[in-house]
Amino acid sequence: MAEGAWQRACALAGTGARGTRQACRLASSGGRPDALTRFIDSHAHLADPAFDADREDVVARARLSGAAAIVCIGESIAAAQRAALVAAAHPGFCYYTAGVHPHDAADFDATRDVAEIRRHVTAGAVAIGECGLDFHYDHSPRERQREAFAAQLALARELDRPVVVHTREAEDDTREMVRDAARDGVRGVLHCYTGSIGLAEVALAGGWYVSFSGIVTFRKWTDEALLRLIPDDRLLAESDSPYLAPVPHRGKRNEPAWVSFTVARLAVARGTDASAIGALTVQNARRLFNLA
Repeated sequence: MAEGAWQRACALAGTGARGTRQACRLASSGGRPDALTRFIDSHAHLADPAFDADREDVVARARLSGAAAIVCIGESIAAAQRAALVAAAHPGFCYYTAGVHPHDAADFDATRDVAEIRRHVTAGAVAIGECGLDFHYDHSPRERQREAFAAQLALARELDRPVVVHTREAEDDTREMVRDAARDGVRGVLHCYTGSIGLAEVALAGGWYVSFSGIVTFRKWTDEALLRLIPDDRLLAESDSPYLAPVPHRGKRNEPAWVSFTVARLAVARGTDASAIGALTVQNARRLFNLA
């Protein structure tokens, strides 16, 4: 086994001592982060100003690290416009979404914003979102969050596009709204998932996907059962960059290239090898977002 692969596996120190031992064991037995694990970053805020100085370099590093594609999230109308430009600059590699984040729901105008999201979908946005509910920060009144989320779910049904869903400390409401949307044929993904097995099961029962970020590499992460619960055909991985850089880069500005560490951590939890998990993220993201 190449020394670099061993070092990358053992670098998963943020999973705790047991997780590190598992990573090194898998590395020595072939279940290692491969030299070039292919993956799709299903959720990156690549249009964020944090990348303005070196966005092209970030995209280049993602390609060199094994990324097959990046889904660039437009979490506001303004961000969607910037994300559209990123996608246009990298056709066939960067794709984009359009939506209104729950933090901004207080200013959501159904007439104005739904029309703008519709315009972006017509222009090529592959999904609606990031939308959802965040009762942890409560930056917007909860009823306004529900209204904005409901409007975007309705648009997703009308346009037959998946939704990218943010949920934090809002499990009861999210469960109800996701269940109802799925019954209406809406597809989607619970992104950067850290919620309960119960909510994940509701989403999975409705044909939805679940995506994990660098959080699963952190020392505080203990829910191995959740990482094993998601069926192979519903599993996604993401950077959520520039946020939530995985171990061994925690604390730095995150970027899509580092999804490989999250993929390796998922492989540890699921008892397989990183290349297999990476291949699943490619297949599943292409299916959900209908990527070329």
